[in-house]
Amino acid sequence: MLHTLMHSPTHSDMDSLLLLLTAEDDLLLMQDGVLGALEGSSALHQLLTSSAGLWVLTEDVTARGLAGQISTKVRPVDYTGFVTLTEKHQQQMTW
Repeated sequence: MLHTLMHSPTHSDMDSLLLLLTAEDDLLLMQDGVLGALEGSSALHQLLTSSAGLWVLTEDVTARGLAGQISTKVRPVDYTGFVTLTEKHQQQMTW
């Protein structure tokens, strides 16, 4: 399943999200969800405990002026990559 985190991790049910993620899943951080990819943040620490693939939408990172603050442990993806992730997963859940 593709999970998309669109809200700030501080305004999301991170515990439920983490419980549902599996090794076959991908999680894409987009819109304010990109805050979860900030280097050194508690949200990033939580997300890295999951075995799911962790991605961040580069256009939303750039729009928020965070390009130099994103962890290298999170894989960047553009809109074309986002489409590829949606093609990979038949189901999607938005957080």
